[in-house]
Amino acid sequence: MQPMRHTLNFIAVDLGASSGRLMVGRWDGRSFALEELHRFPNAAVAVHGSLYWDVLRLWSEVQNGLMKFRARFDGPPAGIAVDAWGVDFALLDRHGRLIDNPAHYRDPRTDGIPQRLFQRVSEADLYAATGVQSFQYNTLFQLYSMVLADDPRLESAEALLMVPDLFNYFLCGEKAAEYTEACTAQMLDPAARDWHRELLRPLTIPDRILPPVVAPATVLSQVSGDLLNVCGFAHTFPVVAVASHDTASAVAAIPNLDEHSAFISSGTWSLMGVELDAPIASERARQLHFTNEGGGGGASLLLRNLTGLWLLQECLRQREKEGHAYTWDELIAAAAAAQPFRSLIYPDAACFQAPGDMLQAIRNYCKSTAQPVPQSVGEFARCCFEGLALSYRSTRDALQSLTGREIRTLRIVGGGCLNAFLCQMTADACGCTVVSGPVEASALGNVMLQAVATGQLPDLRAGRAAIGESIEYAHYAPHPSGAWADALARYTALEAAATGPRNGAAKTAPSQFRGRPSTGRPQTAVPRR
Repeated sequence: MQPMRHTLNFIAVDLGASSGRLMVGRWDGRSFALEELHRFPNAAVAVHGSLYWDVLRLWSEVQNGLMKFRARFDGPPAGIAVDAWGVDFALLDRHGRLIDNPAHYRDPRTDGIPQRLFQRVSEADLYAATGVQSFQYNTLFQLYSMVLADDPRLESAEALLMVPDLFNYFLCGEKAAEYTEACTAQMLDPAARDWHRELLRPLTIPDRILPPVVAPATVLSQVSGDLLNVCGFAHTFPVVAVASHDTASAVAAIPNLDEHSAFISSGTWSLMGVELDAPIASERARQLHFTNEGGGGGASLLLRNLTGLWLLQECLRQREKEGHAYTWDELIAAAAAAQPFRSLIYPDAACFQAPGDMLQAIRNYCKSTAQPVPQSVGEFARCCFEGLALSYRSTRDALQSLTGREIRTLRIVGGGCLNAFLCQMTADACGCTVVSGPVEASALGNVMLQAVATGQLPDLRAGRAAIGESIEYAHYAPHPSGAWADALARYTALEAAATGPRNGAAKTAPSQFRGRPSTGRPQTAVPRR
């Protein structure tokens, strides 16, 4: 691949649950380089007990970012694309206007809704039909809550657009559902790659509002003339539906993700899985609490949602409240000096999921499981790091069992890949080589898929190879130790006590929601879903 005479600039709009940003991705015909253009906060807005997303404010920030691009670069970008979190949606009326601000996935309207829906369609049948685990905030349950409430907004709706699809509509006027984002709705037929209308019929969810599903790396249209005028561009440029679900964009950016590799998108939460040609929607996969999501190249991502650096972030937050601030480097040094395997925790236990005094939650957990109670900051940190590494080992073993594959390499992306202590511990616990990077995986995947869609690259495979030429990686070889085998036996008992048969009963757990990936720095320690 020969370098081009001129560098192309793509804009990635990367929206997270706690912040958003516009990134410029430069493509010179051989490699990519990223630069942050504009960053802005995002948060739920509470009104009379309901939670919403302020999408018009976010849209104004996108326009601000576009004006910054115009002021800094000659000519228009080569393309623009949006990736964002999953499951949330907006409703448009017959004139294409917003009916209301989109509801936030934490809005209480879905409380108790899964159990009512399961009276019409069983949870097992729902999983078999969609391959998606039943979390109460999924689009399906949000819509069914509106059906049960006889919500007039649903009756007057002409179109439903998932969050990144809404911003694509704002950019160019096209109404479409990008495949990877649509998968998070729990309403897609993975075989047909279209909406599962037969599933929706007994629930009386109106399928007339569902737009056509398009594949990742699809050019939708050109940026609309009114937006060009607002932002001061003389020439238009394409709007691309990339892998609009940010997890899918992140996985798309992982080079060498072969059949012997698993990925970990690591931050406040960890999403760990493998890339497959087709979903695995068996009852055993459901009981092991795996979900199937869409991948950037049209593949299927079989993954499990795991608690990540949230535990340590909350520990740091509590210590700061108590007047003892620690940097991440100090925390890691203390953990490294602490006694190994003194106390183990199961990170996905319910007691660790709510914000609050995480130190006390760990104390209570260790007492209830007849283990020594951590005292020093190093002991608290050590048991968190070891718990995370062992959760990766448990998930690796389950993935091997479900797929029949031998997983030899774990490829970690996102902010957590910068944490060398955890990466080495993960390699040791799993007996696998760990390769870390890229950090800015979602934005890189977004930009790379724009290059594919506009003909600058032939396909996802070539795009991953180009990303491989663009970034540096760190490699961690496993250090074999019988102590990890003993710890795994203890951890497995804790996991079994917490999960029972892992039957996936519409729990509230970390899933498709990614805010800004944690870089292992206290200032980014924001819980996300």
